[in-house]
Amino acid sequence: MNGNFTFHNPTRLHFGENAMEFLKDELAAFGPTVMLTYGGGSIKKNGIYDQVVAALKAAGKTIVEDGGVMPNPTLEKLMDGVAKAKANNVDLILAVGGGSTIDYSKAVSVSTWCEEDPWEKYFVRFEEPSCRIIPVGSVLTMVGTGSEMNGGSVITNHAANLKVGKVFGPAVFPKFSILNPRFTLTVPRRQMVSGIYDIMSHILEQYFSGTDDNTSDYIAEGLMKSLIVSSRAAVKNPEDYEARSNIMWTATWALNTLIAMGKTTDWEVHMLGQAVSALTDATHGMTLAAVSLPYYRLIKPYGLKKFARFAKNVWSVSADGKNDEQVADEGLAALEAWMREIGVAMNITELGATEAMIPDLVKATFRLGGGYKQLTEDEVAEIFRQSL
Repeated sequence: MNGNFTFHNPTRLHFGENAMEFLKDELAAFGPTVMLTYGGGSIKKNGIYDQVVAALKAAGKTIVEDGGVMPNPTLEKLMDGVAKAKANNVDLILAVGGGSTIDYSKAVSVSTWCEEDPWEKYFVRFEEPSCRIIPVGSVLTMVGTGSEMNGGSVITNHAANLKVGKVFGPAVFPKFSILNPRFTLTVPRRQMVSGIYDIMSHILEQYFSGTDDNTSDYIAEGLMKSLIVSSRAAVKNPEDYEARSNIMWTATWALNTLIAMGKTTDWEVHMLGQAVSALTDATHGMTLAAVSLPYYRLIKPYGLKKFARFAKNVWSVSADGKNDEQVADEGLAALEAWMREIGVAMNITELGATEAMIPDLVKATFRLGGGYKQLTEDEVAEIFRQSL
């Protein structure tokens, strides 16, 4: 492995069917007022809300409710949450839901006592917090983002046509996360599949960077192979607990910073997908799926050896009698076939994007380094055209 790094992940995880038993003990470490954040209310229908509230009451906590977190949390919602957290001087934010709810809770945690404009500070200048941070805990109900064990937070600003992610340091990571795979069985099929592709994209965007012999790449290949097997089982039978538990665990390790160690990483697919979400409010994982193949086919010549390795080690493509380009092409074809098999979005048209939006999509796309090629504006526009 080339380069130098420090690995530190402070989040404590409780995993399994009995994971909720640890919530009361975790709550004991925090003050009396807890802000309970959640989404559209599905947790009230499936019984998870009642379990969480019972644990909060048993711990003697005062509950401040903050529901209605949308799939792409907005700046307006963030500021509402900040006002509520400040007015109640909350001691802990407990996020119950998927990545959007946890992302939102982190944004509230660093913005409540921030004297500056949080959008400008965190999502424009990408600064670290210099104020009091409200600790966050999570009870995960939908997998995909890995937000339960990282510092990522994504906020949408509709006025600016931007969806921007800020990756905070370990001080903003959830202090604890409760991972009961049973909770994910309540998620609609499309959301499950969207989360599965989000996981795959996280791994790919770290994998397709660098040229050294890196242990992180071997771990990434194992995670991808596990995800492919488990996703097929879960699509066939969404009630398959073993498959869903493996997917949940893979999601966490896909983006808890482990497989980024020693890597430059390439997050351009996320930048492209987030631009689509900013203009359409489409589901995150689906936007990633819709733009991935055109992007990877464009950069393939610049990282050909890694794409050939991906084909051989992840998809078991035979290299006999073939050159690297042929092997790499078969690998991307295998990825495409799997995407169609599990049922993700294959173009941005079905997500509400149009050709007329391409100039705005290009403006909304951050062009990053770290991968095998930094895109030009014309290349970004062409990727969106190929994604229609």
